[in-house]
Amino acid sequence: MKSSIRRRSRRAAVAVALGSALALTVTACGDDGSSSGGGKGSEGSGKGEITFWDNNGGVRTDIWKQIIADFEKKYPDIKVNYVGIPAASAQSKYDTAIQGGGLPDVGGVGTAMLAEVAAQGALEPLDGRLQKSSLNGKLSQSLLESSKAAGGGDVLYQIPTSANNGTLWYRTDLFKKAGLDAPTTWSKFYEAADKLTDKGKNAFGFTIRGGKGSIAPALDAMYGQTGITSFWNGDKTTVNDPKNVAALAKYVALYKKDTPSADVNNDFTKMVAQWDSGTIGMLSHNLGSYQDHLKALGKDKFRGLPNPTLDDGTRVQVSNPVDGLSLFKAGKNKTAAWKFIEFASSAEENSKFNESAGQVPANTEAAKASWIQQAEPTKLAADALNGGSTKIVQLPYYLPDWNTISKAGNEANFQKVLLGKMTAKQFLDTMADQLNKAQADWKKNH
Repeated sequence: MKSSIRRRSRRAAVAVALGSALALTVTACGDDGSSSGGGKGSEGSGKGEITFWDNNGGVRTDIWKQIIADFEKKYPDIKVNYVGIPAASAQSKYDTAIQGGGLPDVGGVGTAMLAEVAAQGALEPLDGRLQKSSLNGKLSQSLLESSKAAGGGDVLYQIPTSANNGTLWYRTDLFKKAGLDAPTTWSKFYEAADKLTDKGKNAFGFTIRGGKGSIAPALDAMYGQTGITSFWNGDKTTVNDPKNVAALAKYVALYKKDTPSADVNNDFTKMVAQWDSGTIGMLSHNLGSYQDHLKALGKDKFRGLPNPTLDDGTRVQVSNPVDGLSLFKAGKNKTAAWKFIEFASSAEENSKFNESAGQVPANTEAAKASWIQQAEPTKLAADALNGGSTKIVQLPYYLPDWNTISKAGNEANFQKVLLGKMTAKQFLDTMADQLNKAQADWKKNH
């Protein structure tokens, strides 16, 4: 594992060095450095053409074209060239452009890739621009903090546009029939999981994610139960804190006792379909499955709440990926590109975007829009994120090997925990060792 992490760090270092070399080359030729990640670019005239890369092309193309049309109507002297990039290839597309040239003026950069792009010298720091902007004070503080943390430190490289949020979906009809309170606390959650289970009738209180994508919801449940609010204690992770070990052990003990046995292999698609078509009481998933539930069950048979609180009302949750817009350092018209970021992040446009995406707006005024008031799960998620009382455990998206550690590297081990072939402590100690080595390597190279 250690050698893998170091190889990735070396690759990032090579990319930075290559970007610097390219910048020196083109500058020597009289260019402004716009063809490399490390180029200084230019503020430009604030007019003319800019290029925008959409990091979720296809899925979000229509809504971005609406926003661009609105922008060009307000700023007729600026033309936005739209380039839609499929989400799966966005990271590699940016990496290639940083090394070989052709970066956009502005682009969508999610927190999962933010640190790696920033580490290669490609992004413009945005703290100063935001302070002087009409957006100042109008963006969710928790999302701004997540953006900074994902960038690897205290510098803002991304203006957040939207976020998802962990949601506990529950069947109101089944809860009412069983005389249960809404699962607003972890105590009520476990009570409901037991009471709603009747294996003879193929009824279960909960469906747990055991297949692909299982680690993030497990961490969310774990930190939510313990109230531990930081992922790090100094240079060591809190993942294997004894309280977290006990919380995870309690959570996975639900498997096969209060959940279907098929859960060990279920990714979110199978899990959501199973919940929508069966007699399962609760499902932990994000806001993205709202429309699926609505079509399958109708609006009167389910609700979606932010993840449960402790008995004293304290809510702790892990950070969700935050999508946002970044300004590229090599851009030739940063003034016009920044105008586009400001416009797209304004209340009206940010509301329009997130209504289409089904996510929580970063603009706090947009979060008050009428469509959110009518979509209770989204409204409650926005309230939880923006209300100030929710404590966010910032996951280390900035680590080069975070995606490996939190996905393919440990999903098989999580299945072993569900099947009783590995203890919660062994699982979390293994992950902690990987994380501590990755953190030490990252600090050494940064």
